[in-house]
Amino acid sequence: MRWTSLRLRLVFVFALVALTAAVSASGIAYWLNRNTVLDRTQNSALNDFHKSLEDSTRSLPLRPHCAELQDAARQMAGGPQNYAVLLVMRGADGRQCVATTDKDLFTLKTVPQSLQTAVNEKRALDDGNRVPYHMYWQRKELHDTPYLVAGARMNGGGPTGYMLKSLATERQDLNSLAWSLGIATALALVGSALLAQAAATTVLRPVQRLGHAARQLGEGRLDTRLRVTGTDELADLSRTFNRTAERLEQRVAELSGREAASRRFVADMSHELRTPLTAITAVTEVLEEEEDSLDPMIAPAVKLVVSETRRLNDLVENLMEVTRFDAGTARLVQDDVDVADQVTACIDARAWLDAVELDAERGIVARLDPRRLDVILANLIGNALKHGGSPVRVSVRTQATPEGEDLLIRVRDHGPGIPQEVLPHVFDRFYKASASRPRSEGSGLGLSIALENAHIHGGEITAANSPEGGAVFTLRLPVGTGGAAEEGQEDGQGAAQGVAQGTAQEAPKAPETPETPETPDGTAVSERAEDATPGTGSAPGPGSDPDAAPDSGPDSGPRRKEGGDRR
Repeated sequence: MRWTSLRLRLVFVFALVALTAAVSASGIAYWLNRNTVLDRTQNSALNDFHKSLEDSTRSLPLRPHCAELQDAARQMAGGPQNYAVLLVMRGADGRQCVATTDKDLFTLKTVPQSLQTAVNEKRALDDGNRVPYHMYWQRKELHDTPYLVAGARMNGGGPTGYMLKSLATERQDLNSLAWSLGIATALALVGSALLAQAAATTVLRPVQRLGHAARQLGEGRLDTRLRVTGTDELADLSRTFNRTAERLEQRVAELSGREAASRRFVADMSHELRTPLTAITAVTEVLEEEEDSLDPMIAPAVKLVVSETRRLNDLVENLMEVTRFDAGTARLVQDDVDVADQVTACIDARAWLDAVELDAERGIVARLDPRRLDVILANLIGNALKHGGSPVRVSVRTQATPEGEDLLIRVRDHGPGIPQEVLPHVFDRFYKASASRPRSEGSGLGLSIALENAHIHGGEITAANSPEGGAVFTLRLPVGTGGAAEEGQEDGQGAAQGVAQGTAQEAPKAPETPETPETPDGTAVSERAEDATPGTGSAPGPGSDPDAAPDSGPDSGPRRKEGGDRR
């Protein structure tokens, strides 16, 4: 049981209240009983002593002998109260005579001096005081035993008498009473704890059920409901929870239906666009081959048609790839990959060797999907070459973590960097830095697709500005682990039918070739990056297929369209 739990606090509060009440009641009861017992014993002994002193000394002569005084003391002590008696008086010989019934315990030294002074003090007579001498008493402890000591002087002449009565019996009775009250207090404390436990169980069990139901609701089990019993506040809370869960389930079902319809629309639209795009692409290739023989008046229009057709094809492929991620059908085809070789192959396939500085240690082997890694690298490096400043530096390192070891790939350019207001949105889909969204060949999907490819590996991509200038993108992937099982096609799913498998980044302008390789279904392959159409080349690594290759073929160089937008 946690020290901060509500159950423990309830038990503690109940116990504290019970303890306070029991101690207060026991203390008051003990105090009242103690006063009652002592007053009753004291008054009974004092009254008996007063009467015995008066009766026993009335017959004494004015100057009695010590033996007579001793007989009177023994006569007084023989009563039912069982107290010791001490009589003091001047005898017939003129000397002070002290008669006591217990020479070892009760002497004049035993009588407190303050009591002797009060007894022998003569008071003035008035309306409120008709006799000069009075009886006085006090309690005293002798040899760890409580005693009642009382004394009085006979008015009109006679001996001064003192009484010593033991209160041991009364103390024993009061101690028994104290023990009884202590046991009663302990029982009350235990009973209060049991009652608190029962009350806490009654109150907290519905709260625990509510907490469990809330956790299930938070985990996505929207059909969770509470069984409602009673009409108290907790029952009202359970009814409110059930109504809230029901409305939430309805709302989530409605939103999920809309989202599924939206994804299905995008997937179907992209898939349906591929058929006319295939024909249009074939026509644009013919026009591109006849470019030199075209009328100079229509040549610019032909170039624009070719460029926009490629851009439209790239956009369709990217939308289908995004749909695969949203539908959760994207899977990994993992293999052990030498990361340095993979980065080198990515740069070489896109003719970026002259513009990129590579700092990669040999022998770093990670288990990942080489095709998807190529897509990520093509996007990051191409984005740096397009929007940053040369040289672009790519470094590959490993870093130990509590979970194992991570692969770190940093891509840094030497450009102006990313504006601070843009930095949080660089991975957003279709995001463009300008609020007016100027036209460019980029779709704004490249970096978001790269980030999704990192996530499916269980990794992450972060963007920042270097203190020395330029932007830095950091790819972090776990070494030797994968995010999903083997990739496969889902029959009958709009998002998975005929979907291109990856994207790449547009390279800076390089020598073009007039041919664009096609996939087996006749669609020209153009892999997407952040805002660009990639250079072509076969992606290294096992597990790729013709429809999924991030580059079209080794024979064509990279292309660049005019007017890119800046991420």
